Amino acid sequence: MIQNPSPSTIDLSCNVAGIRSPNPFWLASAPPTNSGDQIMRAFDYGWGGAVWKTLGDPIINVSSRLGGLRWRNQPLMGLNNIELITDRSLETNLREIREVKKRYPNHAVVVSLMVESKREVWHDIVKKSQDTGADGLELNFGCPHGMSERGMGAAVGQVPEYACQITEWVKEAATIPVLVKLTPNVADIRYAARAATKGGADGLSLINTINSLIGVDLETLKVMPNVGGKSSHGGYCGPAVKPIALNMLSQIGADPETAHMPISGIGGIGTWQDAAEFLLLGAGGVQVCTAAMHYGYRIVEDMIEGLENYMRQKGWRTLADFKGKAVTQVEDWGNLDLNYKVVARIDPDTCIRCNLCHVACEDGAHQCIAPAAPQDDGRVLAPVVDETECVGCNLCALICPVDGCITMTEIDTGKAPETWREWQNRLAAGASPDDHPGMISGH
Repeated sequence: MIQNPSPSTIDLSCNVAGIRSPNPFWLASAPPTNSGDQIMRAFDYGWGGAVWKTLGDPIINVSSRLGGLRWRNQPLMGLNNIELITDRSLETNLREIREVKKRYPNHAVVVSLMVESKREVWHDIVKKSQDTGADGLELNFGCPHGMSERGMGAAVGQVPEYACQITEWVKEAATIPVLVKLTPNVADIRYAARAATKGGADGLSLINTINSLIGVDLETLKVMPNVGGKSSHGGYCGPAVKPIALNMLSQIGADPETAHMPISGIGGIGTWQDAAEFLLLGAGGVQVCTAAMHYGYRIVEDMIEGLENYMRQKGWRTLADFKGKAVTQVEDWGNLDLNYKVVARIDPDTCIRCNLCHVACEDGAHQCIAPAAPQDDGRVLAPVVDETECVGCNLCALICPVDGCITMTEIDTGKAPETWREWQNRLAAGASPDDHPGMISGH
């Protein structure tokens, strides 16, 4: 029997590609890491590391530069930005990086870099950055706006050959670990990940922001964010992008060419639960941006406490005890068992007779839920599922307002597991098309 570790034995220390930190929670390269003062305050609140806002030739930013996607009670379900890299001089940033590392030697300080695609320029900024005592470098191959028009950011990350070449240039000069930050604005992120790996990267960071327009103000007819009557495509981040990030993370973890690569996970992380999902899918640590901008640095206190409690509950002492445990569960669709079957079951004792499940199933799914039925004695019977017609799509359980009222219950189909590929092989061998996986008695 697993003995739950005591509080003193939970170890959140993190090592991503040789970059060590007291916990896996880093601030991502963004406005919250724009200065030494900000990062030192963040470390005081408990953040384990920070990736400095991208260094390069200082630029002039526009005003305004952020747009938000509101959904129900969530004011920043998604955040769009057209802000670029640092607007502070290289000398100022390097001086502050050196000071932060001197005062906080045990915290991870990673320098994000983006310069023009010239070998000598990359060599120069790499040497200057690592001379500060920084723990690692992160190559920004993902910025989808502003810098990409100048041949940097996503313009590099979207061309595997460029990503490989610049990574090789950086590794020629680097004496500290190098992470390559990947763009999601590609058809298949594995190609860029393979290119960075081939170029000698020590690890990967993903994902960067997604190319987007946040919306149009229906009163003024202006596209947001508005800059003197004009707008531009920007980078999308926040809670809404987490599923996209998790998918790309799992793709890299399942690819034989990149499965060994250490990964710093990014994309919609705002709670310890989010972080745990990234770790379970193979990330060695995580980076947070939008949530820190929304709620402030102190969210890390809940994230640390929550992750420690979760690990204690599961009987895990270190991050290595559960890192990547969910990776092998992600398969190609053709490898899934077509004979696995679940059906919806509604608990009449907790059901509030709102009929949302009936409406959703009738109009958006498979017409297998009869509505709540009024009786002559004044009672109202709960909706009823016709299990012979239920395909187990989960929609009713997802929209039900009462937690646990609708459960998806596995049933025995009487058939052995069979994948789509196996079924195709049976068809080729002469099996009847009517004898297909998923068929159950009465369906």
